[in-house]
Amino acid sequence: MEERFRERFHLEEKGFMSEQVSFAQAALSNMVGGMGYFYGSSLVQSRHNPEPVAYPPAPLHTAVPSRSFFPRGFLWDEGFHLLLIARWDPTLAWQSLAHWLDLINADGWIPREQILGPEARSKVPAEFVVQWEENANPPTLFLALRQLLTGGTVSAEGLQFLRGAFPRLQTWYDWFNNTQNGLLPYTYRWRGRDRDTLRFLNPKTLTSGLDDYPRASHPSDDERHVDLRCWMALASEVMTTICELLGEDGGRYKASHMALTDNSRLDKLHWSERLGAYADYGNHTQNVALTPGQDPRSVPPPRLIRVVRKPPKLQFVGALGYVSLFPFILEILSPDSPKLGRLLDHLRDADRLWTPYGIRSLSKSSPLFLQRNTEHDPPYWRGPIWININYLVVRALYRYSQMEGPYRERALGLYRELRTNLISNLYRQYKESGFLWEQYNDQTGRGQGCHPFTGWSSLIVLVMAEEF
Repeated sequence: MEERFRERFHLEEKGFMSEQVSFAQAALSNMVGGMGYFYGSSLVQSRHNPEPVAYPPAPLHTAVPSRSFFPRGFLWDEGFHLLLIARWDPTLAWQSLAHWLDLINADGWIPREQILGPEARSKVPAEFVVQWEENANPPTLFLALRQLLTGGTVSAEGLQFLRGAFPRLQTWYDWFNNTQNGLLPYTYRWRGRDRDTLRFLNPKTLTSGLDDYPRASHPSDDERHVDLRCWMALASEVMTTICELLGEDGGRYKASHMALTDNSRLDKLHWSERLGAYADYGNHTQNVALTPGQDPRSVPPPRLIRVVRKPPKLQFVGALGYVSLFPFILEILSPDSPKLGRLLDHLRDADRLWTPYGIRSLSKSSPLFLQRNTEHDPPYWRGPIWININYLVVRALYRYSQMEGPYRERALGLYRELRTNLISNLYRQYKESGFLWEQYNDQTGRGQGCHPFTGWSSLIVLVMAEEF
């Protein structure tokens, strides 16, 4: 196995010491060793039934974020997991993809969290058990598919998978366009936002995967979410590639990809000159606060409720962070776009996103930076460093450094610096604690949240190997 690891990742050739190689081996081993076979039914709610019902029983072969704390499948996590698993054993990746796509229903929906059976449900808080059919999750399986299809040649195993999976992928893609579309052409909106205007400082968007990341303060149909638009651009690109491989007509996917990667249209819909970055759009005010009060609907009443001190209006959301970077990290921006230069400026600014340990999830300049969402909910995606998005940032910097354009050298310098920071901090935290962690503190670099977290934090192996 050590020889196979050496052949796959070439870490010694990149100058890593034996202790660092052992760290990478442990990360990969825990990722692959954490794959499990699950069987059972999810509880789902849809427009077709007044009460939650059991989904048809199904098996699922998947990796998990944490065997001790999150021992189940998560849709958006698995796309990141498979980036590493596919480098080690493509067969395992194809198998997991097949199992996930077998969970799709007739409408094209995949439950985002797989809580299969009563034993699994006993370990999950009741409010998270029922899966709602209108709720999406980032289609990160297309990330894994794009990687598996890179290089121009696909194995016989891969082609067999694509032929069987193609109708499901079409249905899944169409479900996003039919249920998560915005009011304007080629805009998208995450459904399933919490609409409670008293409980949350900023209503959560669990469906985006970025839980409490600041969105429009008052959820409405007018919202436009830039991250979902970028995910659909990626999905359109991959569907176009699959059609070419299978000899299918991919014209509609190619047209969508061209529209969704049109930088001028993207700028018109999502560029906030005031923020100097890409942003969501919606009914929003930044003048909100949690204050002592009483919600008459609650027994007992909470100590803190949200107070809106200035009425919301339709505008761009003034939050600089991971969502602002999506046109960059999913490589939608043209390499000569001035907007790319602006984002690189924000990226390296220590008063905004840059830290010696990785890129923080929300700028220090944001009004909600490290703010609690309720008296009981500490900040989650409001400052801490997350490795899945940092992997995408490193990968994007590397790829833009390979493209002709005015920011090529800048991207290369940032790539080298950020890569070094991530590797150094995760290795140091591993040596001190013995664990990979769910997230890392933006002030100290210390691991925090769930541990051991050998899900997407294990992507540090690909950062070390420079496998992008």
